[in-house]
Amino acid sequence: MKSTGIVRKVDELGRIVLPIELRRTLDIAEKDCLEIYMDGPSIVLKKYQPTCIFCDEAKDILVFRGKNVCSKCIKALQDAEKG
Repeated sequence: MKSTGIVRKVDELGRIVLPIELRRTLDIAEKDCLEIYMDGPSIVLKKYQPTCIFCDEAKDILVFRGKNVCSKCIKALQDAEKG
């Protein structure tokens, strides 16, 4: 893991501010979603990218009944239903 040398305090509501330089570098805009992971004692933030619940593909994602499904899996499901 690469250190940025940036240190921020957690406020009374548990929030931190991500510096604009990091947000620009990582293409994180206002209201973008971030996923939170734990890696041992570390907290990892990752820009959220929805993926298919079946194959983890991140392209051509559609939401069906609250679930993310890619177009390839939708076609495969349609083909399975026909056959």
